[in-house]
Amino acid sequence: MYSMNELILKKRNGGVLDEGEIRYIIKEYTDGNIPDYQMSAFLMAVWFKGMNDEETSFLTMAMAESGDMLDLSEIKKSTGGQPIIDKHSTGGVGDKTTLIIGPILAALGVHVAKMSGRGLGHTGGTIDKLESIPGFSSELTEEEFLEQVKSVGFADMCQTRNLAPADKKIYALRDVTGTVDNYSLIASSIMSKKLASGADGIVLDVKCGSGAFMKDIPSARKLADIMVRIGKKCGRNVTAVISDMNEPLGRFVGNSLEVMEAVKVLQGGGDERLCELSVRLAAEMLLLAEDKKESGLEDALKRVNEVLSNGKALQKFREFTAAQGGDTGFTYEDGGLEKAKYMIPVRVEKAGILVSCDTEKVGLATLSLGGGREKLTDSIDPAVGVEICHHLGDKVEKGDILAIIYANDESKAETAEKYIREAYETGIPEQGNTKKPLILDIIR
Repeated sequence: MYSMNELILKKRNGGVLDEGEIRYIIKEYTDGNIPDYQMSAFLMAVWFKGMNDEETSFLTMAMAESGDMLDLSEIKKSTGGQPIIDKHSTGGVGDKTTLIIGPILAALGVHVAKMSGRGLGHTGGTIDKLESIPGFSSELTEEEFLEQVKSVGFADMCQTRNLAPADKKIYALRDVTGTVDNYSLIASSIMSKKLASGADGIVLDVKCGSGAFMKDIPSARKLADIMVRIGKKCGRNVTAVISDMNEPLGRFVGNSLEVMEAVKVLQGGGDERLCELSVRLAAEMLLLAEDKKESGLEDALKRVNEVLSNGKALQKFREFTAAQGGDTGFTYEDGGLEKAKYMIPVRVEKAGILVSCDTEKVGLATLSLGGGREKLTDSIDPAVGVEICHHLGDKVEKGDILAIIYANDESKAETAEKYIREAYETGIPEQGNTKKPLILDIIR
């Protein structure tokens, strides 16, 4: 029998916990037998002393197994044992890659069983974007979910199952005790939900920059490296793609606006940066699904681009949308999605080069319009958002349109405009070209 007091002291003094000790802590806290004040003390001890890879792996699996574990074996039987691959983003502004990647992989014969969340704060949620499609339902039974993955190749449902309840309870405590920013605690939180979702392989899109939790490349690389090692220790293949979030991904931020932008990529066009990242993430997922090495990347990229150019990925998106009750009419013509009442341009006040963007403020602009939620019970206006008309490094003249605000309330638009103006800085770059690479590193 373990003593929580002794385990707190052990970690406080720099000791290494074994699997039994960590599983005891997670189970007893999830069951309500360890009080918040003791768990808070333990989390603070971890924050100060850290965890090694083995401890972090034990913590991840204990949290993953604290609730339901999704069984995808029936899908694997239908594919002759092909691995099920999942994708996770650490959160960003304008990130709609799931809407593009799922149909691409399905068109290539790879089954994608995705569980996504709703947005909270300045980052958007995939489910909110999908539910801006008329009729679309993210509330599927497990049987409906699995059957759609087998028949269509892609399904995306809301995280309604009891997946990793320990993580949910622990994160709420970390949020109010100053223990959020610890690498082992962040990595185990992310990976526990992915492991509970049943995937054999996971591609992580680790965001880095002003709109991400990790603000610089060393921090993002450290988190990515830990998560890749955790995955391997837990018997999963994991690849981490570190991508830039020093400006929004794509041109649009806002639910229905982002759906339309995703469709443009599936039609073979769309924003260059959004297309680049979507193609690379899809190719990395294809490599994991087919158990191929990095040397096969060129072929994977070629195959991904082929299903974009020949329309097969777009057709899969339509099949996926229709299977979940959505009206696919908007994918044939620019109509069918709710549109905002006002389109208000934000003009450049000073000529020069766009040298920086506080991406979080662009997200807050959309939030202020009603396009996001500050608490989970808030309702969302799917039509509102922001169109960014220039990328960092672009030369702009006074009076050029920097952004367009899509609003249903003019007073909210004023607040959004303030955020946009605060977000962007125009000037002369200190060191040459300010255009930065989108993909910063790959960790396997």
